[in-house]
Amino acid sequence: MPNTNQENMQQHHHFKIFKPHNCLSQFKQEVMKNKTLLGDLYDFPENTMAIGRLDHDSEGLLLLTTDGMMSHKVRNKSIEKEYYAQVDGIITQKAVEQLQKGVEITVSGKRYQTLPCKAFAIDGEPDLPPRGRYIRHERHGPTSWVSVTVNEGKKRQVRKMTAAVGFPTLRLVRVRIGDIHINNLMAGDVVPLDNIDAALS
Repeated sequence: MPNTNQENMQQHHHFKIFKPHNCLSQFKQEVMKNKTLLGDLYDFPENTMAIGRLDHDSEGLLLLTTDGMMSHKVRNKSIEKEYYAQVDGIITQKAVEQLQKGVEITVSGKRYQTLPCKAFAIDGEPDLPPRGRYIRHERHGPTSWVSVTVNEGKKRQVRKMTAAVGFPTLRLVRVRIGDIHINNLMAGDVVPLDNIDAALS
């Protein structure tokens, strides 16, 4: 007798993409906007959904799936999400330590203390594709990069965290979810994934 559960698992499809700047993490326009949608990047199977979201002005790794259970697993707090943030100014060790301990931000109009997380200053500029939109000219002051790894996903959390320690984010790129990395993807690239469960266990 065939294993129905196994057959259903084999029918699901999973993808990783490099979500470009100014692209919405959705398949349908909620209102009339001149924005790129996920469906504009690739011919995804029916019922494909984004696992979580990246803001339209944030970039990087986004996972998509046709499996609702997989979506639930990725959003679990046991799965790390790592971001590279380009910030205004040269970030200090004191600011990094504040990020590591957790900082107070506002979520839905209420004060919220972020959980302790991993954070470190990045030496130089990370190997990332250029953003479609210009950041700013260096004459307006120096910038630096910091890695922030969180296990929670409040709206615009990393941006609020760097602002809370005095270094507003100018560019934000998610580079890792669990053991799934952005690697050398370019903005808009889509890669089918086979063994996504093992990379998130």
